[in-house]
Amino acid sequence: MKRFLSAAVLAILILSAAACGDKAKSGFVTANGVRLQYLDWRGSGPPLILIHGLGQSPHFFDDLAPAFTDRFRVIAYARRGHGQSEEKGPYDAATLTEDLRSLMDGLGITKAHLAGHSMGGIEITAMAGTHPERVDRIVYLDAARDSADPANVTALKAIPPVFLEPPSALRSLDAYRAHVRTLWFLGVSDPSRFDTNIRDTIVVQPDGTVRGRMSDSASQALVTTLFTYHRDFTRVRSPALAIYSASMVDVRNAQPAQLAENLAWEQKYMVAFRAATIERVRRELKNVEIVNVPGNHMDFVFTSREQVVAAMRRFLLGSAHQR
Repeated sequence: MKRFLSAAVLAILILSAAACGDKAKSGFVTANGVRLQYLDWRGSGPPLILIHGLGQSPHFFDDLAPAFTDRFRVIAYARRGHGQSEEKGPYDAATLTEDLRSLMDGLGITKAHLAGHSMGGIEITAMAGTHPERVDRIVYLDAARDSADPANVTALKAIPPVFLEPPSALRSLDAYRAHVRTLWFLGVSDPSRFDTNIRDTIVVQPDGTVRGRMSDSASQALVTTLFTYHRDFTRVRSPALAIYSASMVDVRNAQPAQLAENLAWEQKYMVAFRAATIERVRRELKNVEIVNVPGNHMDFVFTSREQVVAAMRRFLLGSAHQR
């Protein structure tokens, strides 16, 4: 039997998995003293745990997870303060990592593959460094970066104002959906692919306006962690796959006026930072594979889904590789 599937056969498997519309079972587990929500797509094989980014929810992976259930038990959970999980501090990196370890204990998982998007890179890096016996392989979904790097902090302080969520975006659920889609997901033809995630990050109030589900205090504490905690890649011994999106913000599909602003910001701040980040990751991660895909920081798991799934399946199912 051939070790690798042909591209055509793999594409059929990926599209079939998407079409089946697998729904996850939602549950709760008390981990490290906090009640955490998790989604379990079930599946057969070793556990694959997916960790979302700041301000998102485990439903961020609704579109991606079903592509792996034929070979893995796929689980995603809501970080404390996110989704349906309990909002309870502290929110430092050590606590968030212990949440993951304790969640694995609560679900009876001894060892797992870990995949983190964006801020999820904190937990998977720290977990692989402090509890290597619990981690098999790790996948960075545009998460193999040090968000506390001064160049990144400077860049995000100068991000175009529209990303700071104008009040008009909160006047209704439809307005909020339109705002998020315009910022990040214009390249995704079917908004239903990410709509549940959007709904899980907000609360619709009696007057029809919306507010963020997360409190300002929790949000500020998490932002502080994100921009002060340095990810230590040197302690990671697990084989790693680092998938990078082509850009942080949308430089392909944005509306004309916004596109110009996004391109200018991306070229001024992020091009050099991304190149330096990839070089650092190659240097510090002992066993890493780098994959670059089209798309922005949020939409690439949708617009480049086939490439992401193919790279992850090849990596997670393959034998140990060397750089």
